[in-house]
This record gives sequence, C-alpha cells and structure tokens, in this order.
Amino acid sequence: MSLNAVFEGVGAAVAADVGNAKASVQVSQELAGLMECHGTTGTGHRVVVDEPQSLGGGNKGATPLEYALAALGSCQLITYRLWADRLGIRFDKLAVEVEGDLDVRGVFGLDPKVRPGFGAVRVKLRISGPEPRARYEELQRAVDAHCPIFDALRNATPIQTELKLG
Repeated sequence: MSLNAVFEGVGAAVAADVGNAKASVQVSQELAGLMECHGTTGTGHRVVVDEPQSLGGGNKGATPLEYALAALGSCQLITYRLWADRLGIRFDKLAVEVEGDLDVRGVFGLDPKVRPGFGAVRVKLRISGPEPRARYEELQRAVDAHCPIFDALRNATPIQTELKLG
C-alpha cells in the first residue's frame, strides 16, 4: 500500500464519520527495580526504561528523556516520509539527530526557578536527493505543522493525573 493510499483512506474514513479521526495511544508501565520500569504499549511492544548508574539506575534501558527525544526523532522521520510522498518530493537519504538540554536542578528540586524538563531541544535533519532546497524547505514546513510529537513538545498539552490507592 502506498502512503498516498493511506492518506486517501484516512481522508475517506474521516469524511464518512468524523469519529474515525479520534484515536487513543496507550502505554502501561510498572516499576521493576530501583529505577527500572517495564512497560507494554497498546500495540503489544515491550519497553524497558532505566536510568544510568550515575543516577541510581542499572542502565538496563534508555532513559525517559532519551525515549522522548527518540520519539521526536522517529516521529519526524515518519512524518517526513509521509509528507514527502504526499507532496511528491523525492529524497535519497533521510536522517535525524535530536539533542535536548536539561538542568538537573529542576529534577532534584535544587532551584525552584529551574524547570525539570528540557530547556531547549534541537532537531538536526539531514536530507539528500534530487530536489531543489526550496522543495525540502516546503517539506520541512509541512512536517513541522503535522508531526504529532513535535506538536506535543512545542505546545502545552493538557495532562490529567489520577492517583489510585491499592
């Protein structure tokens, strides 16, 4: 199936019933060690998250922050692939590096003025192919406007937490 067929299929399904546009993504996790977390995604994939030994973990998996950056990087690549096909933009190679800056004073409560999350995130996308630069810039604008993880990190996303005992 082509990616344009995916676009057309999703468009037709949503046109038939706007309720088809709604989706829910789910992950279940539990603490499995001092800092190690085991999880399962809604699609059945296993996830192991841990911290490095320097932060009390066993280094048995990527850190939550590394997963956040990996989610952004892979979402960018997938969205580039999807929109390149949609816009008829050809490329030969596509790669991404994502880097985030963190000040641990926020995480450890050492300075209430320092946020515990990333202070900045940089996405460096490398693309090569036969198109002129203007076409790749058009593609970048489309991706930045439609990448779900880019949107979630760039804009405030409402988060509701619920504490259950037992």
